Amino acid sequence: MFTTRPTLQGTFGMVSSTHWLASQSAMAVLEDGGNAFDAAVAAGFVLHVVEPHLNGPAGEVPILLAPAGGPVRVLCGQGPAPAGASVGHYRSLGLDLVPGTGPLAAAVPGAFDAWMVLLRDHGTKSPAEVLKYAIGYAEHGHPAVAAIGTTVEAVRTLFETEWTASAALYLPAGRAPWPGALLRNPALAATWRRLLREADAQAAGSGREERIEAARRIWRSGFIGEALAAAAARPAMDTSGERHASTLTGDDLAGYEARYEPPLTYDRFGWTVCKPGPWSQGPVFAQQLALLPDGFGYEEPGYVHTLVEGAKLAMADREAWYGDATEVPVGALLSPAYNAGRRALIGADASYELRPGSPDGRVPRLPRFTVDSTPQAPGTGEPTVASGEPVAASVDAPTVAADGRTRGDTCHVDVVDRWGNMVAATPSGGWLQSSPLIPELGFPLGTRLQMTWLEEGLPNSLTPGRRPRTTLSPSMALRDGEPVLAFGTPGGDQQDQWSLHFFLAVALGGLGLQEAIDAPGWHTDGFPGSFHPRAMRPGSVTVESRLGERAIGELRRRGHQVTVGGPWSEGRLCAVARDPATGVLSAGANPRGMQGYAVGR
Repeated sequence: MFTTRPTLQGTFGMVSSTHWLASQSAMAVLEDGGNAFDAAVAAGFVLHVVEPHLNGPAGEVPILLAPAGGPVRVLCGQGPAPAGASVGHYRSLGLDLVPGTGPLAAAVPGAFDAWMVLLRDHGTKSPAEVLKYAIGYAEHGHPAVAAIGTTVEAVRTLFETEWTASAALYLPAGRAPWPGALLRNPALAATWRRLLREADAQAAGSGREERIEAARRIWRSGFIGEALAAAAARPAMDTSGERHASTLTGDDLAGYEARYEPPLTYDRFGWTVCKPGPWSQGPVFAQQLALLPDGFGYEEPGYVHTLVEGAKLAMADREAWYGDATEVPVGALLSPAYNAGRRALIGADASYELRPGSPDGRVPRLPRFTVDSTPQAPGTGEPTVASGEPVAASVDAPTVAADGRTRGDTCHVDVVDRWGNMVAATPSGGWLQSSPLIPELGFPLGTRLQMTWLEEGLPNSLTPGRRPRTTLSPSMALRDGEPVLAFGTPGGDQQDQWSLHFFLAVALGGLGLQEAIDAPGWHTDGFPGSFHPRAMRPGSVTVESRLGERAIGELRRRGHQVTVGGPWSEGRLCAVARDPATGVLSAGANPRGMQGYAVGR
């Protein structure tokens, strides 16, 4: 099969991420004697700098980690709703949905603490050693990718009239960054330099772990925490057309800590897949696997139809059952009996209904959502943060309307080292277009609360202290109990569709990493979206034109509403692998968007 690049192979270390500078920074850490966890942390902070339209320090990150010889664990960097973020409060403001932008949509930031906990518990480097790459790019500049300028230009009016601190950084002299322009963020560099100075002072004479703990305290309640709380209290324009302040307070920030959890696991086709739990959409991946019939083959007749219909069923269950709740019936949702009944719903023709199941006989309850019957623009599928006038769509960039309506996205990084340590992480949130820039810090708050519902009694209702059900969903797969594959992609609701295509290409099709990444992709939006305005597109399927006329015609014959996108418009996958028998490491990266790269030796 044709590939855009070779699958990299070696024995020392492999990195794959959504930006070449993050990949190379992580590789530099490996070359300097660091392990996979050190490298992932360095890459994560670089991604905040070089993909500011896709993630930021006040966003969130779920991390799957597999220490050599140890169990796979989830490190959750998804912060909860603040103590004041209740359905009643938002309803009192006249809102039916959480706004897609602005301070009111902010959850407690989780990314920074998760990176620091990973570094403390599994890394070997100091905060200064992993932050120096991000500081360098923020201070001295990095060549801006085209998508940054596209995003800033689209939101120009909002920045110039409302979010003026954002305009000062991203529209200097009234011009958005052009492709290749040197983009600096001196405020962010100064933030990290001050953090390191103060952490060193607090931990004077102590070791690496004490410095990390000092950095965590400074983030939560030092100068950074104070600036975050002050910014949250300032009303700002959002997608409601009004100015609102956040409910986020200093107490919320001070009380948050990233935490470890066991992964959700599911065995199929001789593999064990590990995912975050039902506070993410990770179980959707497992449910889609469970819905496949025995003997299911790669690219057999009806292959795309079967996967699309399975995705709709899994996503319907996501809406009815997933959330940061105490009783999510995951075991029943993955049981053979339940999936035998659900599998029977996959007929010869496309379905147009949202059909959640009844695990353990429970009666599903769905939120109130809208149905969007407007034509689907080729290349869409990233998180949409507002409704209204059509917004130009592109798979490799968020788009933003003048009133702050945005289409955002996410990042991803995978690392495996010569000792067998493996990590997969999906940083997101805190986009430059999500909320006004905090000028003294150099980054904005996030908007993850938009993924909750303003209806009481749902698994994903806005609830103080509960995590919003996120779309962020890194993956890891094991053979015979050994971690062999780490992978993931940006893409909001599409993450566990695109990741499944990739995994089946490897597990059933026998494709190499780069072949599986390059294979034609598709997705459906036949379920309520996770981002404002939470719309569903019944019967929709968006495919890359490379899927071919015969396959596209077959989907239309079965009744799917097919939108044909560009030949390279679906997915931004990253992947690394390790063969436990030989120690050979592999990596591949997505060519779509012209940003993702793998490096290694």
